[in-house]
Amino acid sequence: MIITYYGNLCTKAQIGDMSVSFNPPLRADGKTPRFTSNIALFSTKEKDQNFSHSSPEKDVFIIDGPGEYEVGGIFIKGVLVEKEIDGKKKMNTVYSVLFDDINLCHLGAISSADLKPTVLETLGSVDILFVPVTGGDVATPAVASKLATAFQSHVVIPLYGTDKGASADSLKMFLKEEGAEGAQPTDKLTIKKKDIEGKDGEIIVLSPTA
Repeated sequence: MIITYYGNLCTKAQIGDMSVSFNPPLRADGKTPRFTSNIALFSTKEKDQNFSHSSPEKDVFIIDGPGEYEVGGIFIKGVLVEKEIDGKKKMNTVYSVLFDDINLCHLGAISSADLKPTVLETLGSVDILFVPVTGGDVATPAVASKLATAFQSHVVIPLYGTDKGASADSLKMFLKEEGAEGAQPTDKLTIKKKDIEGKDGEIIVLSPTA
């Protein structure tokens, strides 16, 4: 499996010709996605984050809410987690994706580590956890660290945006929380199930791909 990070909440996992993307962005012109994928998962239904509300890519299976799905042998669970912004409740879908026997969990725009036990039970054992760390409308570095501990995944990949200032500071704070200050960014992660089993909460930092 090859995992690529595109900045903000966007990641893509690919094996051969099959790929799953989480929160794929629009191009700068706002008309088409920046890359192709077979399955596109969206954590929120906000128009600025979800190309399915403007100009959907052809032949893509789009999921933007909770439920259980099976697409081409890939099993997906979406669990709804409430969040509050400026006193208003917002909905965020956390996804668990079983892809080539690797369980990916993307926390989306999650902002709190206070999760109901049923959320963890539904998502099950996690191999690779994608967690936002920038604060603001999503988890702060401290909250992200608590989430990483709660999910007890083999690998943790922080989602830290693309801004070199605030994003870099947030990533640095998260790595300090995790005792992983020495983690060096890599362009992409190539990993197999057998590689994951020997890891215990290992932090892997991916450089955003333009």
